[in-house]
Amino acid sequence: MTDTPTIFGLPAEKGRWGLVALGLVVNLCLGSIYSWSVFVAPLAAHFTATLGREVTAAEVLLPFSVFLAFFAIAMPLTGKYIERYGPRRVTIVGGLLTGLGWILASTATSVEALYVVYGVIGGLGVGIAYGAPVAVATRWFPDRRGLAVGLALLGFGFSAFVTANAAGALIAAYGVMATFRIFGAALIAVLVISALPLRFPPEGWRPAGWSAPAPGVGTAPVCECDRRGMLRTGTFYGLFACYFVGCLAGLMAISIAKPVGTELAGVDAGLATLLVGFFAVFNGLGRPAFGGLADRISAQKTAMLTFALIAAASVLMWLAPGVPAYIVAFAVLWGCLGGWLAIAPTATASYFGTCDYPRCYGVVFLAYGAGAIAGPQLAGFIRTATGTYLGVFPWVAALAAVGFAVAWLLMRPPAGVPAREPLPGSAVEEQGN
Repeated sequence: MTDTPTIFGLPAEKGRWGLVALGLVVNLCLGSIYSWSVFVAPLAAHFTATLGREVTAAEVLLPFSVFLAFFAIAMPLTGKYIERYGPRRVTIVGGLLTGLGWILASTATSVEALYVVYGVIGGLGVGIAYGAPVAVATRWFPDRRGLAVGLALLGFGFSAFVTANAAGALIAAYGVMATFRIFGAALIAVLVISALPLRFPPEGWRPAGWSAPAPGVGTAPVCECDRRGMLRTGTFYGLFACYFVGCLAGLMAISIAKPVGTELAGVDAGLATLLVGFFAVFNGLGRPAFGGLADRISAQKTAMLTFALIAAASVLMWLAPGVPAYIVAFAVLWGCLGGWLAIAPTATASYFGTCDYPRCYGVVFLAYGAGAIAGPQLAGFIRTATGTYLGVFPWVAALAAVGFAVAWLLMRPPAGVPAREPLPGSAVEEQGN
């Protein structure tokens, strides 16, 4: 252990920002799932031609939900391994599986095969790797946790802006299956290289001039409780419910952004594709914006703000489904999803401490998986039942109102959570694994 650690040859106070930048790159790769809408039409056409029957866009959307579900399932299972083996090794394993999922997708002979090779393998890879950069940010930035986590996660939300355009160009030039292979190889290379410098701070390290806030002022002491203690608090269930609603609204918006634009707003298909990249910018910027806001005004108040925005955007789209409303509403919905992916990890660390953080946030993150399944399925069910996506938006507005009430009642620092010691072996990991 060293009292004055260095990162990239710089004092830790400055070098730690480099780790945040690497987290951003890692998440830029992992977030390539958000470019899935670009693959839907080419895949539907490919399988229709090869299978001799019509394969609908709805069928091709299912691997997206499977991917996100296994992404969420892997998160709580991976937490203890981040503690045991360190963020570097875990990110490399996750990166290899992620790239493998994309490469194997190029060999799929049916949509059902995509569920396994892309949805299961790729989703598990992202779930394994995702928590490591977040854990690194929370450990190195106890003083600016929300901002650091938001910046690290910026890449995940911003990914569609980069990867959707790249995928569109590659599909046009080489075909959809070759694009899977190219993406897979590139993801493996970038993820493995980016993972190599990732590590936790030495035990007991703190930023110069910073001391932990006293209990009772809105931030829990570091190492307040473990996962079992967290599950005994009402705060956890309030945070989980709010995270679910925020993710349901945002992932619904991601899964139907293009068809809503063409069917409800009357946007032509080319412009709708460009707008997906535009919305991705808001998804990315929502992470540091809402994460920084959570640092300033509390996670609870920031959560309530997102629900007010989600409700307003949904009502706008419901009552005035034109081009201006479409652009504004979906920018807000994508931005609030990005915000929740910073608010939830920040709130988890603030309410329950950081010594068992990977396992605690892994459980909280299951709300994302539930939202990933419920959001697209809700949209698809309403579209099938009514013939239009318009009926989705009053439901989302109503859920946002429920989320606002739950955040107001339950998203506050828990009382009477037992203190605990750091996990066995965590000090070793924090010294450089």
